[in-house]
Amino acid sequence: MGNQALQIRHPYITFDKKIRGGEAIIAGTGIRVLDIAVRYEFMALSPEDINVAFPHINLSQIHDALSYYYEHKFEIDKKWKDSI
Repeated sequence: MGNQALQIRHPYITFDKKIRGGEAIIAGTGIRVLDIAVRYEFMALSPEDINVAFPHINLSQIHDALSYYYEHKFEIDKKWKDSI
């Protein structure tokens, strides 16, 4: 393995310039990774609570969104702060 960084795949995350300006979203939805992260980090909702708020997505999608968020936390947080 050496010093190579491990590439993590996020099967539920996609990007489309026509949806949310190309931000990371849960595939097949308009729900941004940021929407999930804010509910988890700042509103202190559990993944199960987030699932109640967004019943059309599943826990696997929510956990993948959180994983993606933590991998890209700095850039997502910066974009969010810059938009306020």
